[in-house]
Amino acid sequence: MEPAVWIVLLVIVLLVAVLLAKTILVVPQATSAVIERLGRFRTVASPGLNMLFPFLDRVRAKIDLREQVVSFPPQSVITQDNLTVSIDTVVYFQVTESRSAVYEISNYIEGVEQLTTTTLRNVVGGMSLEETLTSRDQINSQLRGVLDSETSRWGIRVARVELKAIDPPPSIQDSMEKQMRADREKRAMILNAEGERESAIKTAEGQKQSQILAAEGSKQAAILNAEGERQSNILRSQGERASKYLTAQGEAKAIEKTFAAVKRAKPTPEMLAYQYLQTLPEMAQGDANKVWVVPSEFSKSLEGFARMLGTPDEEGVFRYEPPEQEMPHEPPEQDDPSVANWFDMSSNPEVAEAVRAAEAVARKEVPTDLSSTPRAGGPGDRQALGGRSGDADQTGG
Repeated sequence: MEPAVWIVLLVIVLLVAVLLAKTILVVPQATSAVIERLGRFRTVASPGLNMLFPFLDRVRAKIDLREQVVSFPPQSVITQDNLTVSIDTVVYFQVTESRSAVYEISNYIEGVEQLTTTTLRNVVGGMSLEETLTSRDQINSQLRGVLDSETSRWGIRVARVELKAIDPPPSIQDSMEKQMRADREKRAMILNAEGERESAIKTAEGQKQSQILAAEGSKQAAILNAEGERQSNILRSQGERASKYLTAQGEAKAIEKTFAAVKRAKPTPEMLAYQYLQTLPEMAQGDANKVWVVPSEFSKSLEGFARMLGTPDEEGVFRYEPPEQEMPHEPPEQDDPSVANWFDMSSNPEVAEAVRAAEAVARKEVPTDLSSTPRAGGPGDRQALGGRSGDADQTGG
């Protein structure tokens, strides 16, 4: 073939390739393309394969439909108290209408940036520095509301606006650091004072409880000691009373036996005089007895006593004759039940239990809980000791 034919074929192939390139349009996912025909808006191509009219249709712009994040440089903003702060902002927005984003504004990213700056200055200008630092959520919500309403005609939806940083002037930062340091020191001093106060209160409460328990223990010990001494005196008095009673009873029995023996022996005046003479040496053994005088009338007195009580026998000697019927003897006092109680030397069970409890507390064998110890002088003690006190009163009477 001639070279001219090859050239013609090559031109035809190039034309076909160009026509195919102008006719077929592939749009990626999450992207849209604004198509114009002869300079006029025709349609918005959706993701996928799209057909164009060669040399008449063209792609004006491809728009990213995903949510975009734009960080704007720091902006100097004057607060209500005439302090300049530097604020960094981040805007999250998404194109919802590709046609409006292309034809309603020349550069929607620059438009969002400028609108954010002016709105931020308006919002922060009505706040003080302290409010600006503590009201980030309020500033974010106000910015988002204004930007969303203003950019809706551009086919843009503002999802969120965040303040990335708020930097006050260096002098203000130094003052704020000093203030924060002073506040921390103040709180630390307050907490230390509170701790010392609580510690002092707890210590005082502990000392108070300790003194109360010590006083209560001393009180109970004094009560128990007094009760023990009282019981000891009562028992000692009862023992002495029983001892005296037994001694008197023994002496009475001895005298009774002696007189009975005398009566059975039928003594004569000579026998009584002899017994008297036998007793004189024993009576003279005392240190205070130095001289003894035996009266001459003593034999006559004994003779008169024998004549008065006795009768003469066959030899003419007066002898004592006991009566044929003796008077019945009264039963001894020891058979009386009231007297039998004198010899009851058993201790009061409640007092003994209280004494054992006090000894256990002294040995630290049980907790020092004195509330359960029976108090002396109570109704129980009076009832338990009533019988013995009554016996003592009867004996004293």
